[in-house]
Amino acid sequence: MPRNLDLTALRSFVAVADTGGVTKAAGVLHLTQSAVSMQLKRLEESMGVALFDRSARSISLSPNGEQLLGYARRMLSLNDEIYSRLTAQEFEGEVTLGVPHDIVYPVVPQVLQRFAAEYPRVRVQLLTSFTRALKEQYAKGEVDVLLTTEDEVGEGGETLAIKPLVWIGTENGTAWRNRPLRLAFEKNCIFRQGVQRRLSEAGIPWEMVVETNSSRTIEATVTADLAVHALIEGTEPRHCERINHGGALPELRQTRINMYHRASDDSPVVGDLAALIHAAYQAH
Repeated sequence: MPRNLDLTALRSFVAVADTGGVTKAAGVLHLTQSAVSMQLKRLEESMGVALFDRSARSISLSPNGEQLLGYARRMLSLNDEIYSRLTAQEFEGEVTLGVPHDIVYPVVPQVLQRFAAEYPRVRVQLLTSFTRALKEQYAKGEVDVLLTTEDEVGEGGETLAIKPLVWIGTENGTAWRNRPLRLAFEKNCIFRQGVQRRLSEAGIPWEMVVETNSSRTIEATVTADLAVHALIEGTEPRHCERINHGGALPELRQTRINMYHRASDDSPVVGDLAALIHAAYQAH
């Protein structure tokens, strides 16, 4: 007799595999930890195999779990596509999402993929710029959902994360040892003046080596070991790394990643996009 897999349990299984733990998966799925654990147990019992290696402190997939993961993703993707195309046809149009350059990764691409599956006929217009410029566009009604990097959260906003700024340079670079310290920041970067002030307070001479608003130019300059930069922890470009300066550079302040959005009683689209962003940050 054919047996059927529980898609709800499979979704919990994939969430745990993606986030690395039951607690974070529960936050993404808006379930309790016990509910997620029960679904995993039921899935393992129905298949008669262990899907996780629980011998270490951190949870990891067993060989059987690794084999199931690819199938589970495909099944859930097809399920979501069918559900979206049959139930979300009434929602169409465009939603504008504003995000500062430096926090597009790693969260935003995941959110866009999930949103496209749930609302296949709604196009997300992604605007990347600096926080100040994006807030001006939001105030004019040109942005529906806005992410910002700020010291505080404004009226109507929600703080998604509080993270420190860190010094970054190229891999195994030495630019951080030079004095004056060579800095690479965009002209409109909200962190620029604060970093300069911290260096001056610490008695460290510094100089700007580029004058640009191109993030690519900044990244290339730092990757070439011609300067150092500072950004939010966890958003380091691929060819750069956090500088292990051993106290030779001052510690930098923390910053907030905030979200603002305009809820509408006529359509859940904007609110659902904001909810996906909120859940993604909770998982990270």
